[in-house]
Amino acid sequence: MSNFIQQQFSLQNKVAVVTGGTGILGCEMARALAGAGAKVVIVARRKPLAEELINTLETEFGQEGLAVAADVTDQKSLEDAGREIEAKFKTIDILVNAAGGNMPGAVIQPHQSFFDLNLTDFHKVLDLNLRGSLLPTLIFCKGWSTTKQGVIINISSMTAQRAITRVMGYSLAKASIDSFTKWLSVEMAIKYGEGIRVNAIAPGFFITEQNRKLLTNEDGSLTERGQKVITQTPMKRFGNADELTGTLIWLCSEASKFVTGTVVAVDGGFSAFSGV
Repeated sequence: MSNFIQQQFSLQNKVAVVTGGTGILGCEMARALAGAGAKVVIVARRKPLAEELINTLETEFGQEGLAVAADVTDQKSLEDAGREIEAKFKTIDILVNAAGGNMPGAVIQPHQSFFDLNLTDFHKVLDLNLRGSLLPTLIFCKGWSTTKQGVIINISSMTAQRAITRVMGYSLAKASIDSFTKWLSVEMAIKYGEGIRVNAIAPGFFITEQNRKLLTNEDGSLTERGQKVITQTPMKRFGNADELTGTLIWLCSEASKFVTGTVVAVDGGFSAFSGV
């Protein structure tokens, strides 16, 4: 590989904060960032697991990291986390808002209809996904108004782009992430110049702890819903967590320095296929 290409995609000595870094997708993203040379900070509620992951990354890649306990929906805990990060690394260059998820009550089960929606869980899902991306951005990236440099990566979903049955709460929450990404990208470029970029990745169907039982049976075979997903996916399989990382590194690096306000689908063709 040429030095030019290496330099374009390098994140050497950048400080990258990953919220939700103990999840299946967030963990793989943290690993990719470390592999590209970044000093990774994992912000998660489960600090012991975050510390274990950071130790693994430091051993594997030789880059110093940090595990910080925080709830992405709690302003004070994020402010405390921000001070801890600043004390160790002085700055933040990249923020990956990977924290998010769904709740059973915000899912319309097969025997239910829209009118059975659990409003408490619905609001919690909106809070976790939208507030859980907005608050870390407000708190961790505030210094960028002075430095005028930084990259934000939000995590969207196919449920924001297509009408996916049952997951109404999650769909609306992720649609708000798309809007937030586009709005903030314009705001940052107009107010602070081209040095601050905001983009999102929209994964297709990847097996996580939250959707495993929806898509697969205990024996590993596909549920009826899982089979429908595969039928709608031209590549005829679910994604692997590490297949998000190429897009992540591209969006975080100088290789995409004219890219902002974009939601990149990584979905095996799901969003392109009409079903016919």
